[in-house]
Amino acid sequence: MAEPKRIAFLVDTEGIEQVELTEPWQHVEKAGAVPRLLAPKLGQVQAYDHLTPADKFDVDVPFAHADPMDYDAVVIPGGVANSDNLRLDRDAVKFVKQHVAAGKPIAAICHGPWLLVEADVVRGKKLTSFPSLATDLRNAGADWADEEVRVCDAAGWTLVTSRNPGDLPAFNREALKAFGLQDI
Repeated sequence: MAEPKRIAFLVDTEGIEQVELTEPWQHVEKAGAVPRLLAPKLGQVQAYDHLTPADKFDVDVPFAHADPMDYDAVVIPGGVANSDNLRLDRDAVKFVKQHVAAGKPIAAICHGPWLLVEADVVRGKKLTSFPSLATDLRNAGADWADEEVRVCDAAGWTLVTSRNPGDLPAFNREALKAFGLQDI
């Protein structure tokens, strides 16, 4: 029997939009894959329901000790503070660059694509995001559109993006497809 796929969820220690972490995580688990929470350091991360503190989650692996080759796909949840801090983490940026270089899929929602801008991997990609990122993404060479979900296979790797928590049903469906998983 084949080993289950391993999916890395990349977050900062603070400011993750909780539903953008938990709903994709649950879909990945139900599809038989193994989700892992990666962050700048071990311990717990604080998620939010918009601006209200919500639950805390245990980190499985710090970025500095994470090997992109150990993971079949990546999910990047949003949250303004989460995404803004995450793009400044050199180990997170390096992880994304190596993951993309290996041709592995990424799914990013809301403000999550900021990390992709920092990793310089969006040039030529069709994507969407929270609308406030549109100019940043276009300036980085992406083809941005205000759509529920966009899937782009350009440049040798698959990118799934959505705008906000309201798009999670489409985001989860397309992410699982891109990861080679069955939606249950």
